[in-house]
Formats: sequence, structure tokens, C-alpha cells
Amino acid sequence: MSNIVHVVGTGTIGEPLIGMLTHFKDQLGIDEVTFNKRTPLKTDRSKVVDLLRRGAKLATGKDQMSGFDKMDCKATYDTEEAIMRASVVIDCTPSGAGLANKEQYYMKAAAEGGKGYIAQGSEFGFGKMYARGINDETLVAGEDKFIHVVSCNTHNLTALMKLFGMNSKDDPENLVSADFVCMRRANDVSQDDGYIASPEAGKHKDESFGTHHARDAYHLYKTKGWEFKNLFSSAIKMPTQYMHMLRYHLRVNEETSVERLISNIKADDRQAITYKKSANQVFSFGRDHGFFGRILNQTVIPHEALAVIGGKDIYGFCFTPQDGNSLLSSLSAACWLINPSDYNERIQCLKPWFFPEV
Repeated sequence: MSNIVHVVGTGTIGEPLIGMLTHFKDQLGIDEVTFNKRTPLKTDRSKVVDLLRRGAKLATGKDQMSGFDKMDCKATYDTEEAIMRASVVIDCTPSGAGLANKEQYYMKAAAEGGKGYIAQGSEFGFGKMYARGINDETLVAGEDKFIHVVSCNTHNLTALMKLFGMNSKDDPENLVSADFVCMRRANDVSQDDGYIASPEAGKHKDESFGTHHARDAYHLYKTKGWEFKNLFSSAIKMPTQYMHMLRYHLRVNEETSVERLISNIKADDRQAITYKKSANQVFSFGRDHGFFGRILNQTVIPHEALAVIGGKDIYGFCFTPQDGNSLLSSLSAACWLINPSDYNERIQCLKPWFFPEV
């Protein structure tokens, strides 16, 4: 049986994901890559043409096929057909659409033999939460057909919890509490809508955790049987299109030092340190050196901004490689769904795109 990966959506995650799947498909054990584009927009024609040139096949609604034909972008499959024939579907649609698509399409496709379905970001309840390198061992073959890849900022703060709070090992008792401020970019450089003129404070919608970032981190680690109840996160949207940043404070039981924390970062090839202190410089590095302009590391830590007070209170800032860390987890989850026995070896083709220093 052919291994077909279908991507729904061509936005800031969908587009580079399709590009990575087509580029690495032989190494990843994928036979065919398809993608769904809902609307035939002239402004998106160049993007669709290039994805087709890379070897991906287009799917769209039956009522939109003629529109793509007029743009010389012929659709090979209709929307439902592409989902039903896919081994794995990765949903990269806007918030909430993944849950709706699960009810409309994916449950039926799973019942008819599909291997698995992945949703991104703010799709709480879609399936088992997952972040590469955090809870891989909790995935159960034949049981976990629906996987929820957590948001890019949740990737970042869970990585910090492991790196600093647990000393890069399974030591949950060492982390006493963690507080995060997510300084979010207003929108992506590819987007015209959503920009703001000044910082905008976010609401604390969750009475226990503040924002969804800490809530999702709690549920992600709960898949390992760990419960971190002393987590809290806040969010503020900033007038920038470059990168998200986190400000963090972790309290631990065992005394530590800045030198030890830097050693933890250097020992984990999914994390990066940097002497850069501005988001534009880190973003520029990703644009120039990353695959599809993305940094795949889970976090980029300006180590000169690290501080340890009294041996047990850790403070600092870090940059979130938005989309990049989610792309890694999406590819990893897709490969796991295709073949759990060797997915870890197959995704090593991405290793050259991880940077120990940015």
C-alpha cells in the first residue's frame, strides 16, 4: 500500500510543510504528497504552481476545480477524495477548523483504514497532544490515530521545562513552578491582516493556567503521567512580524547555575543558543540558513540573558522558532503514523537543519 501524506491548508505551516514533504519524501518513506487549497486566488497562484512543480498534487472542492483550471493549476483530486485515499492527513487550517474537519471527514476516513490524522496549534481535544522530544514514548501504535501537535510557543515552554526544570532528563520532582510571558508577534510577514500599532495585553481565559500555553503544557506532560499544577502563562501581542519571544521564571528544588543550564542547552541538539538579542537578527538567520526559511529547533536561547538567583530561581528570555518547531513535530508524527518502528531513523534526514548556535 502506498504511503500518501495529505496536507490541508497552504498557510504559514502548510506551505513549508508541503515543501519539506516533497523534498524529503524518499528519506521519509513517503510515496505521494497531496495538498488541499480551498480558494483559487490569483495572489496565491505562484505558490500553488511552485508546490506542483515540487511534485505535490492539488486537491480542492468540486465547485472550485474550474477556478483552478483557469489559473492553469489543475486539481488532481477533490477534497474528500484526497482525504479518503491518504494514509496520513496533516490539518494546517485556522483555529477550530481542524476539529470541524475531524467530525466531517477524518472520523469516517479513519474507520475506512486511514493510518492517522494530525492537527496543529489551537485544536484542544483533537487527539493526543504531542511535541517531538517531549512525549514520543507515549504514542501507542494502533491506538493514537488522532494527534494534536501543540502550538509553537507551547513547544518552547515545554522544552524549557525539560531543559532547565528537569535538567534535560525525566526528573519532574525537580520543577517546583514555572511562569511564562509569551510576547507574540502580531502576524506573519506573509500576512496583510492582523497587524497592530501598539502592544496588546491578552486575557487570562483559563482560571488555573492563564492562557492556553501553560494549559496545553500541563496536558502534554500529563500524557507521561506527570502533573505540573504550578504552571502559569500570560500573552501579549507585539507590533512586530518577526518572532515570538518568551520571558520565563522557573523555580527548582536542586541548586543550579547559569553554566550548568548552558551545558544542558548544548547537550540537546533540538535547542540552540545565540549571542543575538534582537528578534530581527534571529529571524534573518532563519531566513538565510533555514529550510524554507525556518529554524527547526524548539527554542533559541540568548544565553547572556540567563540569570539564576539563589541557585533555585531561573530567569531569562528566548525566541520561539514559530512554525519551525511545529513543522518538526508534524513530520515526526506523520512518519510515526506511517511506521512507528523506524520513524526516528527516517526523520534524521532533517538533522542538518538544526543549529547548535543561531
